[in-house]
Amino acid sequence: MGLKELVKELRAEKRTRKKLKQLKTIDLKITMDCEGCERKVRKALEGIKDVSSFELTPKQKKVSVTGYIEQNKLIKRLAHKTGKRVEPWPYVPYEVVPHPYAPGAYDKKAPPGYVKNVLDNPDAAPLARANSLEEKYSSAFSDENPNACVIM
Repeated sequence: MGLKELVKELRAEKRTRKKLKQLKTIDLKITMDCEGCERKVRKALEGIKDVSSFELTPKQKKVSVTGYIEQNKLIKRLAHKTGKRVEPWPYVPYEVVPHPYAPGAYDKKAPPGYVKNVLDNPDAAPLARANSLEEKYSSAFSDENPNACVIM
């Protein structure tokens, strides 16, 4: 076995090890006030080797990162390299939340079409999650229910 075969084998092993890790898309919230801040975040993301691609949306203060990296590790690296506060993206599309306009879920600062992710944190908005009894009562008087009670 020559040196070339050994090097090829090591490279193949490294590729398969990397494939075993799961390719993830992570959304983060980073304050980007100016083009300099945006450039700093872009440069930091280009320097992280496990990041495959990324997309910056400075108006929403959102960064979508795709790569073979854990979320906590990425947050720590970005915070260290940029000196900015980095946190997970706190919003989800409003179709995902059962009651998007409940006081705990609705947020005026959220981008259009998004509300706070109250499904992950049960203490954040107890009104955003209805129990089965509430669902029965609300569906009984719903306009979408053909057998609903009509009050006139």
